[in-house]
Amino acid sequence: MSLLAAKFKVTFLNFSLDVDLNIPVKGFTVIFGPSGCGKTTLLRCLSGLERSPGGYLKIGEEIWQDEDNAFFLSVSQRSIGYVFQDARLFSHLNVEENLKYGFKRSSNPDNKHYNQVMDIMSINPLLKRLPHQLSGGEKQRVAIARSLLTSPRLLLMDEPLAALDAKRKKEILPYFQRFQTEFGIPVFYVTHSLNEVLQLVDTMVLMEQGKVKSVGPVEEAFSNLDIKNRVESSLVGGVLDAKVVRQEDDYQLTVLEFAGQTLYVPKQNVTVGSRLRVHIHAGDVALAVSPIQHQTSVLNVLEGKVIEVGSSSNDDYMTHIKLDIGCPLLATITRKSLDTLNLRPGQAVFAHIKAIRMAHEFD
Repeated sequence: MSLLAAKFKVTFLNFSLDVDLNIPVKGFTVIFGPSGCGKTTLLRCLSGLERSPGGYLKIGEEIWQDEDNAFFLSVSQRSIGYVFQDARLFSHLNVEENLKYGFKRSSNPDNKHYNQVMDIMSINPLLKRLPHQLSGGEKQRVAIARSLLTSPRLLLMDEPLAALDAKRKKEILPYFQRFQTEFGIPVFYVTHSLNEVLQLVDTMVLMEQGKVKSVGPVEEAFSNLDIKNRVESSLVGGVLDAKVVRQEDDYQLTVLEFAGQTLYVPKQNVTVGSRLRVHIHAGDVALAVSPIQHQTSVLNVLEGKVIEVGSSSNDDYMTHIKLDIGCPLLATITRKSLDTLNLRPGQAVFAHIKAIRMAHEFD
């Protein structure tokens, strides 16, 4: 597996970026964090649009930047594709002409590759249209296709769905998954949207105030005890990868299997055998130290154990508990409940999931 090693330090009037990354180059790497944290600046450094004094960038065995040794590849010399929030198509050229512009930049133009991109991104019906004749989603598909036709070593995407409504986003996300599966081009993807994160991410880079605060699989990203002050509270909890085992149409429920346990979610229009990525909010997890003997309205009860108990001051009435239910999960409970249950690391617990916030299909 290839690795990306990057070190950038850039200072502006009211902001500085200071990152040091060493991560796998595969699938989708999602760069996530609040506005102004440096996501786009990091992408610009990776592309060469922003030059960092003392910067360093190596992808696999290829060095693209080593300022200490006076080496720097310009944007045009780097094998990258860049997709922005707006499609940035040439307004005087039709779709086919826009695409051929990208194809000419390929280091190895191949008609088979051209036809494959056309098919994956469903571009053929659009070829003779001008950009103003395209919907927002169609423009972005063309922009992505143009980048793919350059046969990039790395694809950078800066909030490419930000200008689209929910319906258009839902339409275009499967294209992202398909081209990544077909071509295996590593993607660095900037977004504010948890919806996009859940469907796309392989590796999560969480940023705050110009620094990388955590890097790792999405299953771990939202379940760190120190995350509560870094992202909005609605994101804190856990992400589960589960398999659809049956549909209960009478109750409008989809039944999932996760780590040998059963999970019910609102009806999803997916086939049995599909995989779903589910987000659980820490505030929707209640804990018990023994099975509840009487009936309860909570359908989802997952067995697990306590990994770690979060610290809290006397001014706090809530605290986080990190659980292992087959993957990490945070539960938010009161300090009084913590003392009453006498929770401690290694203790077996039952996590009662009061709501499933999100369920998304992925490949």
